Amino acid sequence: MTTLVVRRLLIDLQPPLPRHWCGGDAFQTAFFNALSMSFPIGEQFFIDAVRNGFKALPPAQQETYKQEVQGFVGQEATHRRIHSLFNGHLEKQGLVNDWGPRAEINMKMLAGTNPLHALAITAANEHFTAIFAEWMLRNHDILDPCQPRLKTMWLWHSAEESEHKNTAFDVYTALGGNHEWRIKWFRRITVVFLTDTLRQTVNNLRRDGTLWKWSTWKGASEFLFGKRGLVRQTFGAWREYFRKDFHPNQQATDLSERWLADNRDQFSLAGS
Repeated sequence: MTTLVVRRLLIDLQPPLPRHWCGGDAFQTAFFNALSMSFPIGEQFFIDAVRNGFKALPPAQQETYKQEVQGFVGQEATHRRIHSLFNGHLEKQGLVNDWGPRAEINMKMLAGTNPLHALAITAANEHFTAIFAEWMLRNHDILDPCQPRLKTMWLWHSAEESEHKNTAFDVYTALGGNHEWRIKWFRRITVVFLTDTLRQTVNNLRRDGTLWKWSTWKGASEFLFGKRGLVRQTFGAWREYFRKDFHPNQQATDLSERWLADNRDQFSLAGS
């Protein structure tokens, strides 16, 4: 069982964002914006999936997971709120969120189905966010050119995603979810997640007027496939999910714990 606490991020998201807030890099900005656009709808789906799975557990198991589930829900709800504020600035810049509404329609199709479906989808997505979070925390200097408040936002989110990466997986397992179903949904989510990320990133670049610039795609190549590239450094961790004996804890590092300890002045604890 993982002990999770809810943190209130102490940054000011009221001032407008620079158009290319990620160090002036058009591709990186469009990519991070695309991810943020998916979060409010996605985080709510994860909350509902874990809550419904928890409610389906026998009372004895509910007692085991109660505090962890509460912490998970609180953290994801906070992420949803922060990224909704962030996304409001993107709308003012003329960017259009196609990913969120499309995801909402797809998620509604799961209403009334076996809660294991939504839990398997959530566990798969949480694996993506966890390995991305680890990559972000390891390569945090790529955000050095950004405004400090934005670097803090992304690294705080990454630290908490790494911190609660076990929850959906463990509730899925406790509810009787098997390896075959978990992998079946993981393959589907891999295709959907990568397709939607690319689609929204391209849409952002098109509306930004930087889609066909050579510098955009030169930067994209380095960001994704360079020596410290996102794809290059996360592929192995992504592939491990297919192992029958896989558990998210097997990919644990101290990067999340270290960031939270070193940056405790950037947040307060809920209820304190």
